[in-house]
Amino acid sequence: MEQSPNRFLSLDVFRGMTIVFMIIVNNGGGPVSFAPLEHAKWFGFTPTDLVFPSFLFAVGNAMSFSMKKFASLSSGTVFFKILKRAVIIFLLGYLMYWFPFVGHDTKGWHLLPISQTRIFGVLQRIALCYLFASLLIYFVKSKGAIIVISLLLLFGYWFLLLIFGDHADPYGMLTNAGTYLDKAVLGDAHLYHGEGVAFDPEGILSTLPVIVNVICGYYAGKYIQEKGKGYETISKLLLFGFLFIFIALCWNMTFPISKKLWTSPFVLLTVGIDMVLISALIYIVEIISFNKGNWTSFFTTVGKNPLPIYLFSELLVTILGWITIGKLGFTDWINGSVFQAIAPGAVGSLLFAISYMLVCWLFGKILDKNKIYIRV
Repeated sequence: MEQSPNRFLSLDVFRGMTIVFMIIVNNGGGPVSFAPLEHAKWFGFTPTDLVFPSFLFAVGNAMSFSMKKFASLSSGTVFFKILKRAVIIFLLGYLMYWFPFVGHDTKGWHLLPISQTRIFGVLQRIALCYLFASLLIYFVKSKGAIIVISLLLLFGYWFLLLIFGDHADPYGMLTNAGTYLDKAVLGDAHLYHGEGVAFDPEGILSTLPVIVNVICGYYAGKYIQEKGKGYETISKLLLFGFLFIFIALCWNMTFPISKKLWTSPFVLLTVGIDMVLISALIYIVEIISFNKGNWTSFFTTVGKNPLPIYLFSELLVTILGWITIGKLGFTDWINGSVFQAIAPGAVGSLLFAISYMLVCWLFGKILDKNKIYIRV
């Protein structure tokens, strides 16, 4: 793929790699998976925990390009455009969880009740963080002030957990201030129940520190554009990346790293790792031009249409769940009959996940080949 001088292939590859890995870890295909492809149970960190914050970091990268378009627009117009985009992404996430909107039982077909639908989720969190980060960057403008606000978000979240959570266990799944707030405002029925209880890892309070992931992604992208694709850029990104990782590991001694609670040291750890990864990609792709066989196009195919490909990957799972073969759903059947037969256990689950990702990639390839790029 040809790149104009204003484009950075490394950032496009980073976004595509994030989506590819996200689809793989979201669709393991069986009860047994390799440990790195599972989220940490509560405290701790695995490579899978890096996926969502990396996508938010990539959202910030993209903002560093798109915000330039706002220079010639009035503040009211900019506010409306940012709000409109955030609302559309939020609604898409909500409708995705409500899909297929209807159910069937012994009494026949019926509309799935809104009262049982999860309100917050992955796309909803992206929408809210994009909204607040964009408004902060556009209206505050001062980098120093935004750094202060980011620190307030990180430390403020920590203090809120300590003050309003259970004093005996302020970081527990059901005893933290975020869970208390979600249950009071949204109610149990509107929360995620994947942990077996009403707890939402994308809840209201834990959205505060996530905004910092997007802000850091924005400034990293802006810095790369200003300084170019050189060794100075790489060295500065590596310096700050390792500094953030060091601070996160030190902070972890008093405020544990946790993706599901999205703790402040988790923010610094993931931002630090993302800066290191971006540095590596700039060196590999931009400086030494290691692009034989155009391997980068595999990832940029996904990076060009991240939203529709992600929605496709989530909705296709639901649709396949309607198909039953014997007493098994289609995904369980094909995983057991094909992939587990070839390689039982975690290897078979990984092969299924990779195969499913390739199906989603093919969808993205079809869109790309037909020059269809869906953005909101």
